[in-house]
Amino acid sequence: MALDKVKIATTYPLPVYNYKVTIGSDVMAFSEVSGLNMEYEKVIYKDGFTYLNGMNIIRAQPKEITITMKRGIVSKQKELVDWITSKTKKDLTIDLCDPQGLALVRWKVRKAMPFKIDAPTFSATSNEVAIEQLQLVAQDLTIEYT
Repeated sequence: MALDKVKIATTYPLPVYNYKVTIGSDVMAFSEVSGLNMEYEKVIYKDGFTYLNGMNIIRAQPKEITITMKRGIVSKQKELVDWITSKTKKDLTIDLCDPQGLALVRWKVRKAMPFKIDAPTFSATSNEVAIEQLQLVAQDLTIEYT
């Protein structure tokens, strides 16, 4: 059975290559973004009736959110270095977009602060693009489906 465009657009998984990163009010290009996950600590409670009822597992505090972003180094674009030296926290959004560039899924990261920036590995025998890597720790992550 043939599917129409609307059926394909609403039932097929989205490709990961069409995304946009906004830090504060600046839209920036990154080659890779990872670590957008929400995870909680667990607490295992055992009492005198555990042998009858089993143990009780409950969700505790959220774990820290660590995000890694990679991008090619471009001459005179030092926003990430300025951010890590300023010691400020910023909100950022990562939008997974449709072919027209409209956000379909949005990850909102609140109060992100960079704590590590890595320079590329230099090699005289390679012609790869110079990639810098920034690691952030964030206070909160929410996911919105539009």
